[in-house]
Amino acid sequence: MPADAVMKVANTIHRTLISISGGKVGWTAGNMPVLKLTTKGRKSGEDRQVMLTTPHQDGDTIVIVASKGGDPKHPAWYLNLVAEPKVRVEMHDMPSEERTARVATDAEHAELWPKIVADYANYNDYQGKTDRKIPLVFLEPS
Repeated sequence: MPADAVMKVANTIHRTLISISGGKVGWTAGNMPVLKLTTKGRKSGEDRQVMLTTPHQDGDTIVIVASKGGDPKHPAWYLNLVAEPKVRVEMHDMPSEERTARVATDAEHAELWPKIVADYANYNDYQGKTDRKIPLVFLEPS
């Protein structure tokens, strides 16, 4: 699993690529749409941005996976949105907008997880690396 510092650098490079290409490059990864998620830092109170893939969308609801590559700890962005569920989301085909983050219930997770790993087996690999249940998060229109 990549160190947090490596992941931060990769995210900065990804955001820069989108910026310098005028948004023409960087909005997909591994055949998945990419989104920019802005959370409020649970300790600092400052805006925190991260680039994430979204393996599933259901109507206006966007699903993200708090996998962190199978790390034993939840990603910081996940902890931030649990503390403050009002987030901003930007995608290639969507301007930045406020959304409400909601962690999937056990029943929702049980229904959706098999669909996600059927299309993107890497998430199943990540789950195999950790004892924590990898959360699914719904980003719903506010």
